Amino acid sequence: MAHRTAGQAIVDTLVANGVDTLFGLPGAQVYALFDALYEAKDKIRTIGARHEQGLGYMAFGYARSTGKLGVYAAVPGPGMLNTTAAMCTALGACAPTLCLTAEIPSAFMGKGRHHLHELPDQLGILERLTKSAAHIDTPALAPTLVNRAIGEACSGRQGPTALSICWDTLGQSAEIGGIAPAEIPAPPAPDPRQLDEAVRLIKAARRPMIFVGSGAQHASAEVRDLAELLGAPVVGFRGGRGIVGEDHPLGLSMAAAWQLWPETDLMLGIGSRMELPFMRWGSMMEYRRRSADRVLVRIDIDPAEMDRLDTHAPLVADAAAGTKALAEALRKAGHCAQADSEAIADARRKTERLIREIQPQMDYVDAIRDVLPRDGFFVEEISQVGFTASFGLPIYHPRTYVSCGHQGTLGFGFPTALGVKIANPDKQVVSVTGDGGFMFAVQELATAVQYGIAVVTVIFDNGCFGNVRRDQQTLYDNHLIGSDLVNPDFVALAESFGVKAYRVTSPAGMRPALEQAFALDKPAVIHCVVPRGSEISPWRFLQPGD
Repeated sequence: MAHRTAGQAIVDTLVANGVDTLFGLPGAQVYALFDALYEAKDKIRTIGARHEQGLGYMAFGYARSTGKLGVYAAVPGPGMLNTTAAMCTALGACAPTLCLTAEIPSAFMGKGRHHLHELPDQLGILERLTKSAAHIDTPALAPTLVNRAIGEACSGRQGPTALSICWDTLGQSAEIGGIAPAEIPAPPAPDPRQLDEAVRLIKAARRPMIFVGSGAQHASAEVRDLAELLGAPVVGFRGGRGIVGEDHPLGLSMAAAWQLWPETDLMLGIGSRMELPFMRWGSMMEYRRRSADRVLVRIDIDPAEMDRLDTHAPLVADAAAGTKALAEALRKAGHCAQADSEAIADARRKTERLIREIQPQMDYVDAIRDVLPRDGFFVEEISQVGFTASFGLPIYHPRTYVSCGHQGTLGFGFPTALGVKIANPDKQVVSVTGDGGFMFAVQELATAVQYGIAVVTVIFDNGCFGNVRRDQQTLYDNHLIGSDLVNPDFVALAESFGVKAYRVTSPAGMRPALEQAFALDKPAVIHCVVPRGSEISPWRFLQPGD
């Protein structure tokens, strides 16, 4: 037993669970937590930010790029609320994060006195935006509840969790026993009957296609083995990209896989909610359209997913274990690959020709891919080049394409990239953003400089919210409102923070600028000027179903 404050007990439990980084902004209600972090600075580093939103996104980037828990701490009320966009992003992208926040003094709880940073029901808000949220009532409960939150975030369908503790309780002491790490519950094994049914359906299929998502990022070897056994192409949308590298004969971009979709008779979803076939290739407005006539086999750790679509063989299991079990069962049943390798290669060649029409974005994407190492991280953003990269930038390793999932969170990219780089200091990280999205978190340039976070940020400046402006022009009779932007001189802005900056106006200029920026091993900005309205819409490849 040791006499520890609640803040110390929280930090001790984080350390016991292998947490080595926390993103945090100190404030009155969390002083005791940050004092405990100071005492443990040789075991856990604390990275600040210039806005709480940056904390949440950096924790998200840390988690998304590694699969490890991303932890951040912020004051309650407005501070916690500033992190909720990142919290929603983590929920949408199945990234394990933990939000630590405080509450008003315990004597004021429920009294409606409008204490500093008080919210009517902070815990209720957190419960609706996370997998789980809890309040720590006493210091002695801190280790148990921190471990429970970590276990929840890192098990099953991973996602964000949150803990709060009253201002005064955080500094109170108690006798705390030995702290052990959280116990992560073992995932369920697939039902043998459903496994037999999946084998039967797959053996009867002529042209299966495998769809992978965020839940399969740790199952690259198992998915590749199954794909080769089936001779089936593998396609990832957002989180699934790179699980089977797109230089593998069976690893396809979403645009190339679309060419094979008409002949596909069986969909095998692994750790994916199947947005691509049911929404992007089906309809964003009509539920389940166009895919209902195809057989659906799914491997997913979340049993609720099986009821959201009409699943013929639902295998509730971890992606790696479930995929391995399915491959073993298929081999035992004597299944042999029936790949149409020429059709797959033709789809790849045809798509490469078609996507060249998306200019100038594809030329910029090519320039970035030429310079970015194979295992470097590409952090996308809601922008014209970001959209194009989702099908035009080949990805070779899982987790290296960092996206915001279905939330489509404008402005997430730059601060997320900082978290990615902190988690992967020896890998190159490029953040590709538009002028609109970058300005959501421009202040974090100061954070990059302060902590030496060597992210290269490419700002594509077309002076507008490109998608919005195009839609207003084509769908609303050129009624332009709120879509044009007035921007700063991004080079001068970056330099005012002490960040090296380059200006380019062509894909040919992008290559040397990116090479020089990577060589600096310091934060850098590349300002790419794109004439307004010059970009070809990429949407026929992103949403061909509609």
